[in-house]
Amino acid sequence: MEILNKNKKLRKPMNTATVMALGFLAIIAIGAVLLMLPISSASGEFTSPLTAAFTAVSATCVTGLVVVESGLYWSAFGKIVIILLIQIGGLGFMTMAVLLSIIVRRHLSPRDRVLVAASYGITDFGGVNVLVKRILLGTLAIEGAGALLLSLRFIPDYGFGKGLAYSAFHSISAFCNAGFDILGNGDSMGAYAKDPIVTITLMFLILLGGIGFPVWNEFIGYKKGQKFSVYTKFVLILSLIYVVGGALIVAILEWNNPATLGGMGFGEKILNSFFQSVTWRTAGFAAVDNAVLSEGTKMAGLFMMFSGGASASTAGGVKIATIGIIMLAAYTVAVGRNDINFMRRMITLDTVLRALSLVVIQLILTVVATLICTSVCSNMEVSGIDLLYEVISAGATVGLTAGLTPSLPAAAKIVLMFMMYFGRVGILTVTCSLMGRSAQTSSALRYPDANILIG
Repeated sequence: MEILNKNKKLRKPMNTATVMALGFLAIIAIGAVLLMLPISSASGEFTSPLTAAFTAVSATCVTGLVVVESGLYWSAFGKIVIILLIQIGGLGFMTMAVLLSIIVRRHLSPRDRVLVAASYGITDFGGVNVLVKRILLGTLAIEGAGALLLSLRFIPDYGFGKGLAYSAFHSISAFCNAGFDILGNGDSMGAYAKDPIVTITLMFLILLGGIGFPVWNEFIGYKKGQKFSVYTKFVLILSLIYVVGGALIVAILEWNNPATLGGMGFGEKILNSFFQSVTWRTAGFAAVDNAVLSEGTKMAGLFMMFSGGASASTAGGVKIATIGIIMLAAYTVAVGRNDINFMRRMITLDTVLRALSLVVIQLILTVVATLICTSVCSNMEVSGIDLLYEVISAGATVGLTAGLTPSLPAAAKIVLMFMMYFGRVGILTVTCSLMGRSAQTSSALRYPDANILIG
């Protein structure tokens, strides 16, 4: 009997958080090994373990921070490895695992359904199969349409074969909110800053990828007379506020900055204000050099990047719904009410506490990472806000840079790698952990209230 009990303990399945964390680590490790091989570099030489690992982490965690110029350093094989890592990281390890399960077994086991449902934050286990198929088909359709539109510019500029490959690569990178580019010009999308076809296509790809698969699912399965969920309405309203608000901030602060929007026409300034606002939402493409943004614009960018996109999406950050809930809670307290309501629905205290937990954890990690980077970069002339920009960009899996990442010492790059991994995987695992614990019953033991002064 004792042996049977021990075997049962040994066979106990891993929880969702562990499966996702180890799954992403395995993908990163495989990617890093492949990128180290001579076949992955344009020069045909071995790539250093740190460079390969950093690139693999950045691609799998759909960030976009790089230590070498992707378009020049990597060979065609290396670029294929990177885009595969981006696609797997963007859709999520669990989605790709389920896809393989469907191909091999033609059905999903109950455990598969539970794991995927937890990774997307849904409770309808029966609808997981339909959701995964919609995600995969929708992704293929959107990325295909994006590649087709981008090819209108890239094929004339780079030729048919190369232009088509560039179109597909950047469409996937934009939809997955990765921000990797292989144009080889060193300024991301700067060469197309005034091109509405490229910029608007990339913006729509970024927004569609960052809006969240549960929202997608509602739109695809919409029936006449059906009402959208409160969550979908919440995300759409917040997305509109973030995009328009961010564009206004960029336009106001950068309108006359000769290094960014100053030399553009009226329409181009508006276009690039919106592009910067959208790309702050964890996309990582840059139409203007973020290193020369004004200090005020960078400060606004820190908040935008930290917030990120919608939950269960290709975007990173703590998620706009998380920030939105905290803002609603703050407003409710400020006006002297007890119940936190949105569209005649009450947001529970448990939800608010989980949102606060995620934000506090991310803030603590950001502060610690910034302090470590500041310490190891003490011999460099580095602006504090620029260093913070890199750290938050990594932690929120954005990929925008103030130009520091390639020149940072090895220790700082390792810190950024950890922030990218936690930003993509850690938030998911912490969320799953908090969701699981929230279902537990409260302790029977209750202590007396503590009178603690606040504010």
